[in-house]
Formats: sequence, C-alpha cells, structure tokens
Amino acid sequence: MTQTMELIERIERIRELNPLDAAEELIQSPSDDVQFILSRLPAEQAQMIVSHLANLAAPDDAATRAVLSGMEETVGELMTPVTATLPANNTVAEALTFMVKSADVSEISYIFVTESDRLVGVVGMRDLILAKPSDALSSIMVLEPFAFQEDTPVKEAVSEVLYRHYRMYPVVDEQRHVMGEVRGWKLYERIASELSAQAGSQYGVAKEEQINTPVLSAFRMRHPWLQVNLITAFAAAFVVGMFESTIAQIVALAAFLPVLAGQSGNTGCQALAITLRGITLGQINDYPIRRLLRKEILLGALNGAAVGVIAGIAMFAYAQSIDSANPAMLGLVIFIAMVGACMGSGIFGVAVPLMLKRFGADPATASSIFLTTFTDIIGMGLMLFLATSLVL
Repeated sequence: MTQTMELIERIERIRELNPLDAAEELIQSPSDDVQFILSRLPAEQAQMIVSHLANLAAPDDAATRAVLSGMEETVGELMTPVTATLPANNTVAEALTFMVKSADVSEISYIFVTESDRLVGVVGMRDLILAKPSDALSSIMVLEPFAFQEDTPVKEAVSEVLYRHYRMYPVVDEQRHVMGEVRGWKLYERIASELSAQAGSQYGVAKEEQINTPVLSAFRMRHPWLQVNLITAFAAAFVVGMFESTIAQIVALAAFLPVLAGQSGNTGCQALAITLRGITLGQINDYPIRRLLRKEILLGALNGAAVGVIAGIAMFAYAQSIDSANPAMLGLVIFIAMVGACMGSGIFGVAVPLMLKRFGADPATASSIFLTTFTDIIGMGLMLFLATSLVL
C-alpha cells in the first residue's frame, strides 16, 4: 500500500514536469514502476516521455527497453504494483473502509485475499457491495483464483486470457505471495499488436518499424530480407531453367507460369495466415498438427481442382489459338499441376511458420519469402515436369 501511495505521488509530480525532466527522473526507476506511471499519464504526455526515455536508456538496460518497445517477454515485466490486498479475516466493512481511504480507488477492480501472505481468494466489487458488512472476506471470496507466475511467458499469458476474461490478474511467486497484478487490456493489447505486426513480418518488415521510422533505420531492417528473397528467387529460376528446352518447344507454357505461381502462392498465404493466427492465439497447442495439415491439403485439392478446371480450359483454348501441339493434353497438365501446386502450398503454409518456431525464430518473420520460394518451385517445377513427361 505504501509503495502504491509513493507511486501515485510520483505520478502527480511527473505530470507537472516537462517530458525531458520526467524521463530523467524515470530512467533510474524499475521497469514495472516506469510502466505503472506511464500508463496513468495522458497518452500524448506519455509518448513524449517515452521518446526521451528511449534515448536515455543504456544499451544493456533490457528491462526498460522492453517496456518502451512493447516487447516484454514475461508477465513480471508487464505487471504493476497490486492495488488492493487484504487478509481473509477482514470484514466487508473493513474492506469498504480500506477502499474509501484508498487514494487510487478507481483502479481497484478486485480485492486479492490472503492468508499468511499467500493468495487464497479474490473478491469482486459486486460481491463486496451486496454482502453484509459483518461478513468476512473469506465467506464471499472466490476460492483458488487463477494467477500468473512472474516468469510466465507473455505468449502463454495471451493464450490464457482468451479463455479467462478478467479485468486484471494477480501475479504470484512460487509460494503464492502476491507480487503484483497485470491488467487484461495489456494482454489484449499484445494480442492486437502481434496480429497487426504479422502482415509486415511476413514480408521482412520488423515489428519495431513504424511510419515515422527514419529511412536509414528502415533500410537496415528491411534490406537483409530482400537479399534473402533474391537468393531464394534464384532457386526458383534454376528450376525453370532446367526445363528451358520444354518451354522452347511449348511456348504456351510460358504464359501460364505466372498464373500457376499466383494461384499456388495465394493458397499458401491463406494457410500461412491461419497458422500464424493459431500460433499467436495459442490455438495451435490444442489442435493436432496432423489434423491441420490434412485440412489444408484437402482445401488445396478442392481449390486447385476448382481453379484448375478453368485454367485447363483456358490453356486448351490458348494452345489451339496458337496451333500448339496436343492442346487437350496441355489443358490436363495445367489441371493436374494446379491441384498439386495448391496442395503443396497448403502444406508449406503450415510447415514454414512451425519450422521457424521449432528453431527458435519468430514464425512470422519473413515467412512469406520462404513460402513464395517453395510454392514457385513446386508449382512451376510440377507443371514443366508434367509437360515434359506427358506432352513431349
């Protein structure tokens, strides 16, 4: 309680300072205090202070930089000091008196109830107001409340809040001593941040890059992945080059290479998006990978067949119009290649992010670059192989 009062006094003092002075005062504070104070300042003022804090923070001050960048890895980095903790033998009247005297009563959503300093229950405001003043908190509390550990990874916490919708969650140590609390909106903010960052990450755009990121910084973040994309593109070009004689003899194939690559690439991106969403929301932990693969393979076959029929007819008509040899067989080649390519791209759409995660990398990082390479190789390679085998 004393610690919370001190922080509230600091908040009022910092409100009166200019952003640079406020940053200089906060830079020496623990990361959880910094987060607590910033979360209670006006948004514009907090953003200006953060811009100065980012420059003042030492390169090895990982905790502060994590708070400022929104890249906290554990619940302990996200938590703030607890607002209301009372012994189980306190009465409702005593709890109400405590709240009346609290300087931060608007921040109290739950009262965490303890016995021997260990969390044993939680009391919501509705239960507190409806109870008799003489009732003990132990008689109205919810027993064995859910709580996070300080070292719980934020990704695991995000998965939990999808099924436990509370305004705030207690954070405890191994002995169930209450160490702080983490607000639900902070975890939902992380979900939104992760989902919004995935679109850019798939193409090699760092999560840290914003619209106001300087040109040189943005260049350093983006360019390495473009070099990777160039190398992977050479792999696809090598596969096409292996069938150069086939393309020379059946010119119609060249017109349909981008059609096949586009359809298989889009199919793979759909599977990739669903897989990344499942990883971010923690759904992948409860859904068998084999079942997901079977689903995407079946979807790939159905989508490939549907577009393959139209593409096959288009190839037949085009081959006839240019007097190409065996137009019916070319139409069949396109149909089979489309089905196979869409099935393969569905597999890669699931496998690429899971493999990146397996090796400890961010599953969203540049996953689309690798996926595009795989789908181009399997799609164009399959079509040219079938044409070589069945037509020539």
